[in-house]
Amino acid sequence: MTRIELTDVTLDVQDSGSGPAVLLVHGFPDTHELWRHQVPALNAAGYRTVAPTLRGFGASGRPAGTEAYAPARSVADLLELLDRLEIETAHLVGHDWGSGMVQQLAMAAPARVASLSILSVGHLGALRDAGWEQLQKSWYMLLFQFEDLAEEWLSRDDFARFREMLGNHPDKEEIVALMREPGALTAALSVYRAGLPPQVQFGPPQPLPPLPGPVLGIWSTGDPFLTERSMTGTDKHVDGTFRYERVENAGHWLQLDAPERVNTLLLDFLAEHPAN
Repeated sequence: MTRIELTDVTLDVQDSGSGPAVLLVHGFPDTHELWRHQVPALNAAGYRTVAPTLRGFGASGRPAGTEAYAPARSVADLLELLDRLEIETAHLVGHDWGSGMVQQLAMAAPARVASLSILSVGHLGALRDAGWEQLQKSWYMLLFQFEDLAEEWLSRDDFARFREMLGNHPDKEEIVALMREPGALTAALSVYRAGLPPQVQFGPPQPLPPLPGPVLGIWSTGDPFLTERSMTGTDKHVDGTFRYERVENAGHWLQLDAPERVNTLLLDFLAEHPAN
């Protein structure tokens, strides 16, 4: 594990292996540990893996203020991290909020991207197009906007509701322990407050740029938060090729529930699109 001091924040980063680089980006409420089954498989296949813990999560820095968690800040962190590690081009892999981060990175700096793999969360336009069923599943996103209220609700009765939301997450207790640290829960929720405020969730749709292909989208049948349509609809928001894969019998944290299947899909896709 390496601590890398960037301009605005210090990140915990797991950096291992050699070969073409794969940047693995977790989402809410995880850390780089989310990728513990993918890292050895990718390293064994001849890839270098870089798995940061994003600002506000785990042992990485927690800047003050909601604005510090705007997606653009984390995207800037990721680009600076690639620069510090002297990585010119990388395969990007993101899950949940990490999917949103790598999508924004790909749109901001397409020349730095060899391929884009997005797990669970598709393009924002596809999320909007998924309709009422997706809105129902996204109820918690509105709750998370209410500072103090959301923190109290999630932490009440020894984090009972937070545990319920985490469902069968294999790291449930470790995550709850991290969220007990001063400021940790607010920092994690600030990603939603800065990145998906009500005007973005419910306001008039704004035009969004397409994703540079090639793109791999992976969704799991047991995901309680996201519909299949919210991923498959990404197809019309990609400038290039889009490949969709469905993972059966896995929940939202599919890389932990079905690691061999996810590893196979990632390795096949990366092999099809080698870095220049």
